Amino acid sequence: MRGKKPGRQGMKYLFVHQNFPAQFVHLLRDLRVQGGNEIVFISETGQGHMPGVRRVSYRLPPPVRVAAPAPVAELARAMQRAAEVARAARTLRGLGYVPDIIIGHHGWGEMLELADVYPDVPMLGYYEFFYHPAGLDVGFDPEFAPAAGAAPLVRARNTLNLLALAGSGWGHSPTRFQRDTYPDWARPRITLLPEGVDLERCAPDPQATARPFALGDIHVAPGEKLLTYVARDLEPYRGFHVFMRALPHILRERGDVRVIVVGGDGVSYGGRAPGGRTWRQHMLAELGTTLDAGRVHFAGKVGYGDFCRLLQRSDAHVYLTYPFVVSWSLREAMACGCAIVGSRTPPVEEFLRDGRTARLVPFHEPRRIAEGVLELLEDRRLARRLRANVRAQAERTLDMHAYMARYHRLIGQLAGSGARAVPTDAVA
Repeated sequence: MRGKKPGRQGMKYLFVHQNFPAQFVHLLRDLRVQGGNEIVFISETGQGHMPGVRRVSYRLPPPVRVAAPAPVAELARAMQRAAEVARAARTLRGLGYVPDIIIGHHGWGEMLELADVYPDVPMLGYYEFFYHPAGLDVGFDPEFAPAAGAAPLVRARNTLNLLALAGSGWGHSPTRFQRDTYPDWARPRITLLPEGVDLERCAPDPQATARPFALGDIHVAPGEKLLTYVARDLEPYRGFHVFMRALPHILRERGDVRVIVVGGDGVSYGGRAPGGRTWRQHMLAELGTTLDAGRVHFAGKVGYGDFCRLLQRSDAHVYLTYPFVVSWSLREAMACGCAIVGSRTPPVEEFLRDGRTARLVPFHEPRRIAEGVLELLEDRRLARRLRANVRAQAERTLDMHAYMARYHRLIGQLAGSGARAVPTDAVA
């Protein structure tokens, strides 16, 4: 049964993403609280479970051997995913499960064949990023210039994007920057749906700096200043290399600063460090004795509760990124009222204004990053004003309840009008 109004109980949902629960964790929780819905999630990996969500796993066969450029191999792998997801969906359909809407991510090809299984069910796809051979992330950092002849390969990586856009479903993107990476002709079919944050869990703690802080075996005394940096993985796309090069100057100027760096040693985006090392090892080797390593602590990946406590204790927080997908951690740092030093790049400028909600600095200049951090540590009045303003900005624009209401409204428009529904507003 379709045609229910947004927010009403009793809808059937089918989610698709190779990882569980991925970008849909907040919507899944909200649907469970709402009650009365049937929810199935097709995924390949992901640990744990969520009450009220039935998980259906698919298993990929070995990769197809393709003697061709990398994008061709990626397409072959995506088609394998599409086939396996479609196989799982056919099993569901054979058991009588027909969803009111299908919600998933287009990035890995998993949704490509679902219209063959459920031709009359509307699809809402997450459009994350459209690749460009110049002007965005590729070629942004002169230290890692793209190889000659890379442009055709970059364009070819949009094959999955283009196949998804050729389908009959609708899309959404979390930021204007990300939506605008797509061609002009595609944007009218992609709703801008800004993501939210749990403003109660991610909130300032005015007493945090007055208490001793501990993260594992890392200890920060109340009188010490804490500089924080967070990324899923420590890599150039998130400015890890320039952040590290800023540290010697900061640590020389302030003997009371301790640094906690959160992130893994994998590579989420971009290339690997030379010599088979991690980027952390590479930068530590580069900086050598210029870095007071005793005051720089690498915490690895931490639990969400510790992550929030860290942001609440932070005296200055650095967030840097190429012109690319913005990290969730930026939103959470805003909600926690961090004094942020951010890169003056388009994804960050969509969220922050220099001198009003943060101090924005050139991405490529470690000295300017260091000066921004030192300014916030030394000018308490400025830091307090930025903290208050960025928290107020989060309350205005990142409220989770408002995000869920927009999400339900978009779902209602699609599920209420059939598979080829066209919402009338570009911003949900």
